[in-house]
This record gives sequence, C-alpha cells and structure tokens, in this order.
Amino acid sequence: MPPMQSSMQVVEESDPMVIDSVEPSAPQSTMTAHAYPPSSEPDVGFVYDTEMTLHCSPDGHPEAPERILRIWKALVSGHYISRAKVIPTRQVLEHEALLVHSQKLWDKVEAIQYMTQPQFLDSEEHYEQLSLYICAATTLTARLSCGGVIEACLAVARGELSKTFAVVRPPGHHAEPEEHMGFCFFNNVAVAARVVQNLTPLKKILILDWDVHHGNGTQRAFNSDPSVLFISLHRHDGGDFYPYGPFGDLDSCGEGLGLGYLFVDYTLSSVNIPWPENGMGDADYIHAFQKVIMPIATEFDPELVIISAGFDAAEGDDLGECLVTPVGYAHMTYMLAGLAGGLLAVALEGGYNLDSITKSALAVTEIIMGGAPPEMGPMVASEAGARTVWLVARQQSQYWKSLNAWACEPEGLPCAAASYSSYKTVVPTEANSPPLPTQEILKLHRQHYMYSEHGMMEVPLVSAELEQRFSGQVICSPDVFQCETLVFVVHEFGNLRVEMSASVMRDAQLERANLIEFSKDLVTWVKAEGYSLLDVNLFPTPNGSILRPKTKSIRALRQEVITYVWDNYVMLSSARNIVLVGHGPACQQLMDLIDMRETSVVESVRSVIQVVGHWPPCLPSRPENLKWYRCHSFLALGCDHSIRRKVQEVEWHGHVLDVDEDRSVALFAKALPDIKRFVKAQLSCLK
Repeated sequence: MPPMQSSMQVVEESDPMVIDSVEPSAPQSTMTAHAYPPSSEPDVGFVYDTEMTLHCSPDGHPEAPERILRIWKALVSGHYISRAKVIPTRQVLEHEALLVHSQKLWDKVEAIQYMTQPQFLDSEEHYEQLSLYICAATTLTARLSCGGVIEACLAVARGELSKTFAVVRPPGHHAEPEEHMGFCFFNNVAVAARVVQNLTPLKKILILDWDVHHGNGTQRAFNSDPSVLFISLHRHDGGDFYPYGPFGDLDSCGEGLGLGYLFVDYTLSSVNIPWPENGMGDADYIHAFQKVIMPIATEFDPELVIISAGFDAAEGDDLGECLVTPVGYAHMTYMLAGLAGGLLAVALEGGYNLDSITKSALAVTEIIMGGAPPEMGPMVASEAGARTVWLVARQQSQYWKSLNAWACEPEGLPCAAASYSSYKTVVPTEANSPPLPTQEILKLHRQHYMYSEHGMMEVPLVSAELEQRFSGQVICSPDVFQCETLVFVVHEFGNLRVEMSASVMRDAQLERANLIEFSKDLVTWVKAEGYSLLDVNLFPTPNGSILRPKTKSIRALRQEVITYVWDNYVMLSSARNIVLVGHGPACQQLMDLIDMRETSVVESVRSVIQVVGHWPPCLPSRPENLKWYRCHSFLALGCDHSIRRKVQEVEWHGHVLDVDEDRSVALFAKALPDIKRFVKAQLSCLK
C-alpha cells in the first residue's frame, strides 16, 4: 500500500449485519445469513486467530486489527461459522517461507520480535519508507497469517474441504521474495501455493488477485513458472498508483519459462488488467472476467484456485477509490468457483473501510457456502474499463487460443486507442482520420526509409489475411534471387514492449532514430559483403474491420508468413548460404522454421543469430536439431540476463555474447560487429 496520509482514518466500527441492498449498479441483494441449512459434514472451512490482532499501531493505521475482528464478528453473528469447520492455524515454518522468500527476509522478520524500544524508534523511518509498521507482536502475527493461509489451502488441496476462507492479517501480496513492503511481511498466498505443490498432487494453481493494488510480490514469486498462473485486476494509473512503476502493466506477462518462448506452446505466468484511473466498478470487473479472465482461466484448467481477496476496490474504500459492490464480489467468486472442480481457497488481503470489507467478505462467504449471487441489472463497462480490457485481450491473445481480442473492441475504436496515453500517440492527421498507434508510426517510418533510401522492395503475400496483418512488413533487396549468401532477418520492430526495457521511458522519437540508424548499419553490412537481404517484421498490424472475428492465432499467422517467405523466396533464390537472424520474441519463429523445414534448413543455413536482449532465448523443439543448432548459433544477451545463472541453458547455445545495453534495438546495434565476424567465420569454414 502507499505511504499513508494523515487524513486517512479507519472507519468507525458498527454492528455487522447481513448485506444491505446494493445501489446503483445492482438490484437489491437477496443474500441472507440463513439461506442454507447447516450441514452435518461441513464442506467449507474458515481460518481465524485472535492473536493476529496483536500486530497494531498506536497511530490509527488503516491496516488495523478491527479489519478481521469486524469480519469474524459478522461471520459468527450470521451463523456462518456454526455451519462450517474452523481450521486451526499455526505459524509458518522457516523451510516453508523459504520456498518463496530469501533467508535474509526471513531473518529480518524473525529479528523484529527481539527488538528493543529504542530499536523500534530508530527503525521507524525505514519501515515507513517500505509502507510498513512494526511492533513486538509483528513476527508472531506475520507467521500466523502466512501459516493460516497455508492450512486453508492444504485443507482444500488434500480433499478435506472444497472451499475455505482465511480471515487473516497482515496481508501478503506485496511481499516480494527479497523484501517485505506495503503492509505485507510474508507473501501468504505464494508460500501456500508452493507448499500445496510440494505436499499434494495438485500442481497447476490459479491465483486471482482482485485487490485494488497490484500483487507485485505474488507475480515476482511466479514470474517464470508456468505451473502457477497469476491474474491481477488493479489500479495502475500508468504506474502512478502503488506499488508504482511499469511492473503490473498489461505487458508484464512473465519471463523465462513463464513466458513460454523456450518451448513450442506459449504459457504465460501472469495476466495483468491495469485500470488507468479510479472509479472502476462492477461493470468493469465483470466485463474483464467475461472477456479475459474466465476464457484464460478455463484454458489454463487449474487444479486449485486461490483468491487474493483484497476488498479495497470496494465502494466506500478511500484508499482504492473504486466502486465494486458486494454483489460484484459475489459474482466474481461464483465464476471462479466453477473452476478446478470447485476447489477454492480465499485469503484476505487489503480493504480498509470496515463497513465495505465486512459486507464484501460476507458476500464472498455466501457463495463459498453454496449460495448463488443475486441477479445484476444491465450494466455497461466504462470507456476506460472497456478500453483496458480490449488492450489486455490484444496482448494476451498472442498466447491464449480462447481469447478473441476483437470481440472486446470498444465502440469508437480510433478515439479509444488515441486516449490510452501509455500505449498510443496522436500525430497530425486530416480531420476525422483516425490517429495511428505509436507502433504503426514506427513501422511506417522504417519501411519508408528502407524503400526510399535503400531500394528495398515489398514482398507480396499469398492471402488476404496475411496482407491485412503484415502488408508492407516483408521486404527484400532487389538482388534477393541472385546472391550466393542471403541474410534472412525476422523481428518485431515497432513493438514497444520489445524495443525498450521496463526501466526506460517510452520515447517514440528516440526509438525511431534508433531503428533508422540500426537499419542503415544492417543494410550497409549486407551490401558491403555482397549479400542479399530479406527483412520480415512479425509484429502484426491491428486487425481492422475487414477480417472479424480473428480466424487464426497470431502465432499461426507468423508461422504462415515465415514459411511462405522461406518456400517462395529463400528456397527459390540462388543462395547456397543462408544466415538466419532473429530479434526479441521473433526468435521463436526461427526455431519454428527450423522444426518445420528441418531438411532444407540444415542443408542451407550456416548461421543462426538470436539477439534476445532480456527476452528468453529459444531452442528448436526437436532434440535431433539441437546439436546442429549449437554448431551454428550465436546468442546476444543483455549482460544481466537470468540465463547466465543457468549454466546448462547457456551451454545449449554455441557462441554467447553479453552486451551492456538495456534498449533492445541499441543492443542489436552494439552486437552487430560481433555478428559480422561470426557470420564471416562460419562462411569461411565452407571454403
């Protein structure tokens, strides 16, 4: 959570009752605390321990003991507890916490219980900077909170119960593997997921985080693990909402194995739905569930669902400033309960208005106790909400077959695209003509430069769909059929999430200059050596009104483009020596080509160049091609690439170059001299 302002006060406690009527986004609620008779064999469990209230601040901090006291009192007075099982809690064990967290973090939390009063005073500023407060009981409550979520998840994973609700504090989803922050000490849900994977047969876990703040700690815990899918809906405000920065934006999809570029099947580890502003309500959240979350979740097919249930997006919470009602939370819970054979664990995260958090928790409880949510009236997502869902669907549809981004397209697309400032820019146009997205401007600038300055020619494509998505993006030098050596370059120039690292400001003018300068160096090298050039941009143009709905996945279209160019241009040319060059995620298509055209590739390709920067490098999927690949491969990495920590993965590649550069195109330019020498050496071996 963000550092607290002095004006932020905890809402005064009032008697918890059944859920009130919900206005105006839903009709009056029909949920009551006595809707279902008690069962002799409870199928639902709750976790709670009064000792978790010992962590407290004398200054009226929003993350206060009353948060769970109010919820538990409402559950008891509503007779929910009498119809369920109370699961004994316990403290998280060191070896369990270390499944997610570092030893250093564990030691820091453990040390809190031994601090003296002067030490508490001296450390106050440090913890305030981390959006934390501590007291003598912090270690105990943090361990109980995490242990309680573990027991709630294990009860479900072991088949003892079908659903559980852990009413715990402090929350956990901001706690990163190396650092505690944002009211959170241990990442309760992440640790519980790892314990479940270690102790039970359940391995595929979906974590859905609807807290108004991004669960940065949870995503970092699983960012390279495709066995755990993390989905988060949260306020992002272009990086200006806690926990701040680009992490958690819609292009934060995972890394390494979690992004899936090492294998044929794409498997993301993270899906982020970053709301650009406050005021998001039921219609926006339900729209996101229907269009993005449930299709992806169904395709992922989890064995267990865990909800990081923060209620600070609830109507009335001053920290979140959003408008989700108890009925909205009920509907989201109901949809998630239909996954994983009904195996569902709910863990409390944030939520700081005591009335809102209590009503919302009761609404979730009604669903896990077997109820159905009240009917919701007609709703229309806000412009910002619909636009965000569409952009997320476009991003994720590259990897999930179940998503149709164009079914999510908001009305008035040009205006919607232009106003999402994080990803779009407006250039001077004639009246009523739609503004172009930044990536299209970058691509057009480069294409014009390659045509006008270097005489490159457009390669016509075979189908209307390919023309629609890749028109003007496949170009060649005039001598493409004549030269003995052909350089075949595939890339996604213009794709801003590839061109720039997350730490670099998106500057379209700078990127245009980098692209032009690098393109000049590339063509100059090819011409000086007497090679021909085939240049393929695999970043597709957004589908307009011509071809709807989407008939093929983005990956299938890319494969179709690259095999068409290979069969009809490369193989029909006079070239006896082919140099394959891939940049960023387009390297995957080179590996696909090697597997799909194995015989002709092995006979004619002399070098396979991957310039991945900070993206995961790729390998052919067929084992018989790995030895050949290693003998012909060159890999350019950012100097701190995570693969350097995995010696075996490095050894799969022949020549590996570290480049001290964050920007992807600039990294390519710095690596070019070494690439030239490598290609020349490979070709000279043939003489």
